[in-house]
Amino acid sequence: MIRRPLPVLTLMLSLAFGAPFAGAAAASADSAADQAPAPQRDLRETYTKYEYRIPMRDGTRLFTVVYVPKDSAKTYPFLINRTPYSVGVFADGERHYGVDWFPKQIGPSKEFEDAGYIFVKQDVRGRYMSEGKWVEMTPHGKDVKRAAGAGTESQDMYDTMEWLLKHVPNNNGKAGIYGISYPGFYTSASIIDSHPAIKAASPQAPVTDLYMGDDSYHGGAFMLAANFGFYASFTEQQNPTPLPKTRSEFDYGAADGYDFFLQHLTMQNILGTLTDNQRALLAPTIDHDTYDDFWKIRAIAPHLKNVKAAVLTVGGWFDAEDPQGPFTTYHAIKKNNPGIFNGLVIGPWVHGGWAGLDGKRLGRVSFDRKTGEDFRANIQFPFFEQQLKGIKPARPIAEVTAFETGSNVWRQYSAWPPVPAKPRTLYFGANGTLSWQQPAAAASADTQYDEYVADPKKPVPFVGYAVTDVPQEYMVSDQRFASSRPDVLVYQSEVLDEDVTIAGPVTPKLFVSTTGTDADWVVKLIDVYPSEYPAGEAAERGHDVATPSSPMAGYQMLVRGNPLRGKFRNSFEKPEPFVPGKVEAISYHLGDVNHTFRRGHRIMVQVQSSWFPLVDLNPQTFVSIPKAKPEDFKKATQRVYHAPATPSGLQVLVMPAQ
Repeated sequence: MIRRPLPVLTLMLSLAFGAPFAGAAAASADSAADQAPAPQRDLRETYTKYEYRIPMRDGTRLFTVVYVPKDSAKTYPFLINRTPYSVGVFADGERHYGVDWFPKQIGPSKEFEDAGYIFVKQDVRGRYMSEGKWVEMTPHGKDVKRAAGAGTESQDMYDTMEWLLKHVPNNNGKAGIYGISYPGFYTSASIIDSHPAIKAASPQAPVTDLYMGDDSYHGGAFMLAANFGFYASFTEQQNPTPLPKTRSEFDYGAADGYDFFLQHLTMQNILGTLTDNQRALLAPTIDHDTYDDFWKIRAIAPHLKNVKAAVLTVGGWFDAEDPQGPFTTYHAIKKNNPGIFNGLVIGPWVHGGWAGLDGKRLGRVSFDRKTGEDFRANIQFPFFEQQLKGIKPARPIAEVTAFETGSNVWRQYSAWPPVPAKPRTLYFGANGTLSWQQPAAAASADTQYDEYVADPKKPVPFVGYAVTDVPQEYMVSDQRFASSRPDVLVYQSEVLDEDVTIAGPVTPKLFVSTTGTDADWVVKLIDVYPSEYPAGEAAERGHDVATPSSPMAGYQMLVRGNPLRGKFRNSFEKPEPFVPGKVEAISYHLGDVNHTFRRGHRIMVQVQSSWFPLVDLNPQTFVSIPKAKPEDFKKATQRVYHAPATPSGLQVLVMPAQ
């Protein structure tokens, strides 16, 4: 959704403004150096741009841009995008409003522009050129107290639709709506009690519940680096205004965010580096560190009812911002709206990567084909063409289309998780073993567990290189830098003699103890490549001395990782301290995967108690972390047990052998 560091923000804002992908965001996912640039069309030749201020039922006017095909011999459906990131055109380093400014792309892909649609883009209430009061993750409930000028997204969409049907000629009476990230949330919120003209909707990477696995919190732990970087430039505004014309970057004063955040240590000190305006939206998300009403009223999933449109929800396996939102949205719509088409597409993509990137690789990991092009041409475009124009696709769109990483093939399923997938548990064992068999009785008590000392003053980093933001490739990053640390436990299978495909949610089930009164438990599922493996692409170095090679042989690819803040092991609403030394069972949702561990590879699980600064530091004492003092941060000895009575492991869903 919204809490992305600036290189990723550049990518998403370019989507919102219609600007081309550029800089680190695009470079980190796909290299286009070997591709000739496509000839750029001038959209002025085929579309006319109009700007309107559409009145809502309370009198608030929403700024709306409409691009209408010049060919008036036909009728066209509407394709709508609602955003808090401005409908202005980003060009020459600045954002511009006005009918003379055209973006380089106005639709989700070139296919839509060629086929002919009436493209509608709207600044949501209280953002940029729209009037009213903006509220983060607009609460939908009827009993919510609303500030003057605030509204409800479904009503704003309904009123907008009514106006468009009456005032924009040559429409065919049908509309689709789509959006990525925060606009994905607005897509979901806009189809509740939806206008009958809305026939198709595609919430993509939709923020669904900020606390439960999306941008703000994972397992009760605050996603520090991404939120901090985002809110440095995403602030409240006095509206309507076209400002700011440019995006500002926070000056960390350090080459590595690890050093910056560790130097400031406490959340109060970290917030102190921001201006009052920058803190205004960020501070409440930190202060509300339990799942209280602040978060509950903003969760959109319980309200996804009376949806009349066909829905295609889209997400990425390696989306660092909103990995959970697509699954929560898909399940909520399926539960509450029987009878409509409710599809899910999950590919090997970063946040929004399906919108303009090739999707052939991420960092050093290859997916063998241009999955982004697959989606745009063969799924997204046919979906809207069928629902809005009645054109049947060459191949029916399955309820679930999921890319299976590892084997690198697209799969179609009738539901998610796949019906054939059956639960099995990978058990931790003595000497770092990992197997399908429960542990046998240990020879002595001290071999029934593994332990490490977690020091919040020396936390485990989340990547093995210096960076001030959250690089998109971190979700497949090589974990060898972590596996050698003494404060990281490593469990590894034997070399696999056949493929193992895991499809569905992954659930750590651990027995743990700590000498502190609170602790984070970070679990990472990893694919270990064979000791002999193709080297991949070599970096260009001319005749100079090369840097030391980092071979793909032995690469430890992160498949999925997430934390659990231990105080929330029984409830995200009511935290509880640990009793030092007491063994307790913990279980939590690590995330969903669709990954094949190939024959010759190994399965690895790493366990640690920090993941910094991706996740904020746990002082390891039972305190309010937003108010923690430097003296609250203490070392603790963490134990993970693997005895017959305390069998720690990872529960997964395994597909039958092919």
